[in-house]
Amino acid sequence: MKRNIIISAFIIITLTFSSCASRSKDEVEIKIDDLLSEMTLEEKIGQLTLFTSSWTQTGPTMREGYLNDVKQGKCGNIFNAHTAEYTSELQRIAVEETRLGIPLLFGYDVIHGYKTIFPIPLAEACSWDLDLIEKSARLSAKEAAAAGLHWNFNPMVDISRDPRWGRVAEGSGEDTYLGSLIASAKVRGIQGDDLKDESTLLACVKHFAAYGAAQAGRDYHTVDMSERVLRETYLPPYRAAIDAGSATVMTSFNELDGVPASGSKYLMTDVLREEWKFRGFVVTDYTAINEMIPHGFAKDTADAALLAMKAGVDMDMQGGTYLLHLQDLIDQGKVQEAAIDQAVRRILKAKFDLGLFDDPYRYSDVDRENQVVLSKEMMDHSREAGRKSIVLLKNDAIDGKTLLPLNKKPKQLALIGPLAHNQMDILGTWHASGDASKSTTVLDGIKEVAPDIDVVYAEGCKTYGEDRSGFAEAISVAKRSDIVLMAVGENYRQNGEAASRTNLNLPGMQEELMEAILDLGKPVVLILMSGRPLTIENLSQKVPAILNAWHLGTKGGSAIADVLFGDYNPSGKLVMTFPRNVGQIPIYYNMKNTGRPFKAKDKYTSKYLDVANDPLYPFGYGLSYTAFEYSDLSLSQSTMRLDEDLNISVGVTNTGSRAGEEVVQLYIRDLVGNVTRPVKELKGFKKISLEPGQTQLVEFTISAEDLKFYNQDMSFKAEPGDFLLYVGGSSDADLSGKFELIN
Repeated sequence: MKRNIIISAFIIITLTFSSCASRSKDEVEIKIDDLLSEMTLEEKIGQLTLFTSSWTQTGPTMREGYLNDVKQGKCGNIFNAHTAEYTSELQRIAVEETRLGIPLLFGYDVIHGYKTIFPIPLAEACSWDLDLIEKSARLSAKEAAAAGLHWNFNPMVDISRDPRWGRVAEGSGEDTYLGSLIASAKVRGIQGDDLKDESTLLACVKHFAAYGAAQAGRDYHTVDMSERVLRETYLPPYRAAIDAGSATVMTSFNELDGVPASGSKYLMTDVLREEWKFRGFVVTDYTAINEMIPHGFAKDTADAALLAMKAGVDMDMQGGTYLLHLQDLIDQGKVQEAAIDQAVRRILKAKFDLGLFDDPYRYSDVDRENQVVLSKEMMDHSREAGRKSIVLLKNDAIDGKTLLPLNKKPKQLALIGPLAHNQMDILGTWHASGDASKSTTVLDGIKEVAPDIDVVYAEGCKTYGEDRSGFAEAISVAKRSDIVLMAVGENYRQNGEAASRTNLNLPGMQEELMEAILDLGKPVVLILMSGRPLTIENLSQKVPAILNAWHLGTKGGSAIADVLFGDYNPSGKLVMTFPRNVGQIPIYYNMKNTGRPFKAKDKYTSKYLDVANDPLYPFGYGLSYTAFEYSDLSLSQSTMRLDEDLNISVGVTNTGSRAGEEVVQLYIRDLVGNVTRPVKELKGFKKISLEPGQTQLVEFTISAEDLKFYNQDMSFKAEPGDFLLYVGGSSDADLSGKFELIN
């Protein structure tokens, strides 16, 4: 009898909400308020609580205590629970065994794919292809939604200039302008046009804010910067994601200006809600509220819960502080129940937007899961995204001919290295539920693309440790071959969260193995696979060809083979600077000048005694199997008023013998400002495709809006004055023009 009453209560609520889709927003809000009026305080706090499933340790199970919390209405949201069958059962418990039957919200870290894995975000950003990036996000959401998920803890939009920080793998690199465009594209891809489409997910922009600027590149460490740097460099990608409609925001682990982000009213309320008008809900990162205690900002978990609620944090991920303390804090008058109601209202609104009150099981469709997950559509895109993410760093000629692309009929090819035939590491960090058994390795890819090649494989060594026992086999294989491919770099655990490194050389014995192979005098292609820029200056001087292949996902081996053999002409451009050594870090293209800028023959200028100022490979850099020539840069006028546009055009010619794609990049420099300005700033780019001998006129338009910055009084405005403008194929572009901005 009791069960029937519970089910009837759920049906009443469901029917009430199911007709709301066609009603006005005000009526929907009224219905949410009606539900709030029926909820106990304990049930409200349950909606502010997010607990994990124990999937990663034990498969599809819930810890007994958490399952009881769900049944008692004390936990309204679950993460790390997925697959249609499992989420359906958990949802059944929530809607049939609780008093009000409010559906659960299921979240997961789908960073670059769910089961089918696409390139790590840092790699895919190197495509400079916003449509491709949006499609990856769209397909990731489609596959994850088919497996019962509602909410994606993505995109990660943290700008970072420090490759020691392992989480650069999850972001879009060092540039604010490009990072902001990618943030918008990912939100559009994840959320689609209508969240009621069961192939969409809620997006969650993270980590708010400035997590990528952790001191010394050490994860979870302090962040300290001026408000000008915060607003000019680090905040814009978050703002772009919010403007694109991101439904949720995740707090960062770091402190900013002495205040942990999860306790920062400035970030969560003043900036996010009042300034940016964000209307979704804010969730913490994993136990971030509790961590305000070791930060030295909260004295205990009750104090931490109070600080987070006052800051404007709606949902507590895994920490349990709201569940433990909000009732008492309200009884003590330290928190008003109205604040709880507002947070609950935001979370219920998200569940309504997903259509969960219409049908709580709509995402848990086993038939759809079987059709979508690991489908041909997913696999084809993994390969396409992979090859567009590869950056050709070097391709010197040997006897008048470049080593790459390879001929499909050499006498014998050696493939050596710990990443040459490795199904797991090619998936990269944060590969969600990626199925390594479906991965195409580099060896598999070569056999697929060039089946007539006689390719001999040897591992050589691991990506860790000091074991050299495989060297002899690798050297023997190399001696018998005409060309040697070396697939080396990081394994998937050597970058990502909690994977900061102070030494960015090839880990383990890989560099020693490389030296042993190079000593044989054979032509060598370095296939560099990693989640960040590595310090490879020594190898770059010795190896004739370098393919930066990152970690490309499920079809990564096929993508690499496509590029190696010229079935795809590489078009990727770096979105993060490669340092010569860690002593140069932080190093990035849009630095500031100094009062004593570099002069080679003057010691008393800004430089090092032991290494050049310039990077090994700059931002925006990437080669092709063809060549591009820039000419005839033209500006529509030499002066530009604040209310006018400036049109720029440049001719780009494919001067090589192959069709290819080029990312045409536009940079500006404000020569004199009320505060000092960077030496260059990216302000536009276009990716074009040209046949051999073809010339295309590429056009850009900039306005005063593109020239704004925060001046001394923190006004965001453009100042009259002289500007330089550069166009080319990297941040080293030297084809330039000049214009003056006038009132």
